[in-house]
Amino acid sequence: QVQLVESGGGLVQAGGSLRLSCAASGTIISIHTMGWYRQAPEKQRELVAAITSGGSTKYADSVKGRFTISRDNAKNTVYLQMNSLKPEDTAVYYCNAYYTFTNYWGQGTQVTVSF
Repeated sequence: QVQLVESGGGLVQAGGSLRLSCAASGTIISIHTMGWYRQAPEKQRELVAAITSGGSTKYADSVKGRFTISRDNAKNTVYLQMNSLKPEDTAVYYCNAYYTFTNYWGQGTQVTVSF
């Protein structure tokens, strides 16, 4: 059974930084495309960043240059380093693992950026 557990969310002032972690069990992340999504109140869930099994990365335009996704296969963990945070980054952030047409999701972690 695949489980993804996010951590690292919290309250931060605008301009600050947070690092989210996603620890996986029941699978090895090296075979998956791993991603971070977010969902703000009354908005659809959107892709923030993704990293393929080969290490290619993709970012939403709104976070390019501020967020960095990385993976540590030895720790079976994916990270999202978030710098220069803005109030519009406030959302619940979800970890995702994708492999052979199957998506796995974590429970989410709240990120709140104050003015």
